[in-house]
Amino acid sequence: MLENNEEKIEKPKLEEQKVSNKDTENAVNEVENEVANESEKADEKHQIPMLDYDSMELEELVDELKKLLKNHPIQQLKSNIDVIKTAFNSKFGALLAQKKEAFLADGGNSIDFQFSSPVKTEYNKLLGEYKNKRDSYYSQLEKQLKENLERRNNLIEELKSLIENADPKTMYNDFQEIQNRWKSVGAVPKTKYNDTWRTYHHHVERFYDLLHLNKDFRELDFKHNLEEKLRLIERAEALNDIEDVNVAFKELQELHRMWKEDIGPVSREHREDVWGRFSEATKKIHDKRHQHYKELKSKHQEMIEAKLAVAAEINAYDTSNNKTHNDWQKSIVEIEKLRKKYFDIGKLPYSKSEAVWQEFKTATKKFNAAKNAFYKQEKSAQNENLKKKMELVELAESIKNSEDWSETTNTMKRIQAEWKKIGHVPRKFSDDIWKRFKNACNHYFDRLHDRKNEENKEQLAVVEAKKDFIEQVKTADISNEEDVQKIVNDWRDLGSLPRNARYLDEKFNKAIETHLDTLDMSKIDIEMIKFKGIIDTYLTQEDYRKLDSEQFFIRKKIDETVREMQQLENNLSFISNATEDNPFVQNVRKGIQEFKDQLDLWQEKLDYLKKLDY
Repeated sequence: MLENNEEKIEKPKLEEQKVSNKDTENAVNEVENEVANESEKADEKHQIPMLDYDSMELEELVDELKKLLKNHPIQQLKSNIDVIKTAFNSKFGALLAQKKEAFLADGGNSIDFQFSSPVKTEYNKLLGEYKNKRDSYYSQLEKQLKENLERRNNLIEELKSLIENADPKTMYNDFQEIQNRWKSVGAVPKTKYNDTWRTYHHHVERFYDLLHLNKDFRELDFKHNLEEKLRLIERAEALNDIEDVNVAFKELQELHRMWKEDIGPVSREHREDVWGRFSEATKKIHDKRHQHYKELKSKHQEMIEAKLAVAAEINAYDTSNNKTHNDWQKSIVEIEKLRKKYFDIGKLPYSKSEAVWQEFKTATKKFNAAKNAFYKQEKSAQNENLKKKMELVELAESIKNSEDWSETTNTMKRIQAEWKKIGHVPRKFSDDIWKRFKNACNHYFDRLHDRKNEENKEQLAVVEAKKDFIEQVKTADISNEEDVQKIVNDWRDLGSLPRNARYLDEKFNKAIETHLDTLDMSKIDIEMIKFKGIIDTYLTQEDYRKLDSEQFFIRKKIDETVREMQQLENNLSFISNATEDNPFVQNVRKGIQEFKDQLDLWQEKLDYLKKLDY
């Protein structure tokens, strides 16, 4: 049995405690404390891209919150969700104030005001889901940290027992087995990290001091450990050449962790020297980082002054000459530029930003108050416009079934022109009265078109001819693209259908599609033939509204496809270490290719539309 030296050393004399320079020792202690803090955050280091949440609408913010909860670990979401919360609360607060102002302007009582929103309901639900998952994660983490601490304390007891009852023949192997288990234990509470390691390291040194029973083992380990620590020292010294102090400091923390966790002691003759070099390199990075934050603090003061200058400019903005809606719209644009200038200056730490933010809010509130006062006065004019438009609505509805085609047509055209000259009405009425007016006008002009179509015998003949042609197409022998094109041309040559018979175009398209599905053609070619048939029909009918709608729809699909493809490519970048035969990688790549194929088709359709002269 070996001598028990534990009770002779109440406070372990470790390598770190041999540093004579107080500044260096303080620098080392600060780094060590940071390492302890980081030990609990190992799973939180992944950086999720920070999008421009401030520019998003409420619905977009909810969608992004939903994506974050679905696609990322809960412990990595805090920074992104904090920014989303700030943006959402700001925008929803503005919406709420707008709704309340409108409610009060209509004669409502403040105490009776209520406003509910589906997007707010969904946001609250997602935020609750985040909080529940976050609380559950940190509760489990705390439990795991305590379990890891208990495992490490048990290993310390095993090491002490090994020293007290060591068998020279087996003790080295037993010691290595304890070391391996120590390294496999995860993080412990940061308040216990350094003390636990010091206690463990103290007994490791005791073990090495007792290894004189097997000098070969000891000297071999000492040599290996010295080589490893010298490598760490070289890496630490090289960090001084890295410009980004935060990157250098992160690397330094990792080196300290490796020094503690992965490498054992060196022989006594080298301990003080190697630790001195490592500590000196640590102090250089530490001092460089402190200088960086000192300069950053000075920069923060410059940002504060710049932001206050913008707030003062907004506060001094003169709105006294704004007499019209256009005047105010120009002012709103100018104020928005100043707001952008304020935010473009950069973000300040919360402790420094609150007072500046209050100055900014007060200034913008002053402008908004003047703007709201103007639009409140405008409301009486809008109510007068509402009265004029309601008279036109009632007139249109009263003559929409008239049989006096000539007189009524002139009247309808006249009141449509008058409608355009009347200014804005209160927003809450604008949609309803426009729908009533539009429906009355459309109802009359649809009747007028139907009457003309009924009187047009030539068009009736076209209808019958096209009906017969559809039946012929159903049984036609079509074997290639040329056959299809000939049939399409023949259909077009038969003439244009009246409005009430345009359903035949759809029947014809379906008949053609039945044949296309049997041809040996690419999917894109088939889709383009179908598409061109539909577009040619719109051209024949001179239905330019549908052509514009089709182009808008295709552009929207292109944007959606590009976003989905970029999202998959972004996901793929997060698993850059995965091999190409990884099923997940293969699945993502397959999805990207499918989106590329879709994009090719949408782009070809858009190109075809852009070539048309209509």
